[in-house]
Amino acid sequence: MMNDPAAWLAPAKLNLMLRIVGRRPDGYHLLQTVFQFLDRCDRLWFIPRADGIIVREGVVAGVTPEADLTIRAARLLQQVTEAGCGATIRLDKRLPLGGGLGGGSSDAATTLVALNHIWQTGLSLAQLAALGLQLGADVPVFVHGQAAWAESVGERLTPIALPEPWFVVLTPACQVSTAVVFNDPELTRNSPLSTIADFVNDAGGNDCEAVVYRRYPEVAAAAAWLNRYGVARMTGTGAGVFAAFPDAGSANRVLEQLPRGWSGFVAAGRNQSPLHERLARECAASV
Repeated sequence: MMNDPAAWLAPAKLNLMLRIVGRRPDGYHLLQTVFQFLDRCDRLWFIPRADGIIVREGVVAGVTPEADLTIRAARLLQQVTEAGCGATIRLDKRLPLGGGLGGGSSDAATTLVALNHIWQTGLSLAQLAALGLQLGADVPVFVHGQAAWAESVGERLTPIALPEPWFVVLTPACQVSTAVVFNDPELTRNSPLSTIADFVNDAGGNDCEAVVYRRYPEVAAAAAWLNRYGVARMTGTGAGVFAAFPDAGSANRVLEQLPRGWSGFVAAGRNQSPLHERLARECAASV
């Protein structure tokens, strides 16, 4: 049922580069990063309710209903818009927790975009992104749905056109704590400011890699293995690592060599989120 037309998609993202260029007085780190989506997605279904209740159907391993960003996003939208509607939400979780692929943030963004349409609450993407920022710094890029150069804490977005290669993504069997990484005393926090042109001319890097590789040897091992076949990078604060390949065949041949017991997948890079492809179809159908 992966192509169930009733499902709303919540794609993974990769941070193609990540630089930490400073820190705000409130402790938040100032970033420069590049986001691109993957065609690997969580799937969500939303059934409207007339009783105003927001409820999750089924169990999501490792995520309680109170901590579920889909529930929190739905309740936030309901509160801000004073919507009288509720929803039963079902989530098919395919993106790993703590993998740096943005699964929770993507689920939240899909919830905001989908319920804004279903409930007809009428908020713009900019308004939804501002709501999403209350839930997580990565939520706005998923709401806007375009590959982007991002600054500040990740919410200042400039759309960017990128090649759309195929990626091998390895998902080590550990969850990296973003808080632990950002609080590590050895984390680089003063990288010089960069530009989009700098990124285009140089593949860039990820300032969190050294800390994560030291603290999480599984991630270091995955990156070392993938470096045998391409230029391995870590996405976000990990644990996922990735390398780009020119076509699906090349990527799949690498994945076939994956050591027994390791996990990974092949996915295509996407500059437009499949969430917005679905939203465009829904809007066209309602005209």
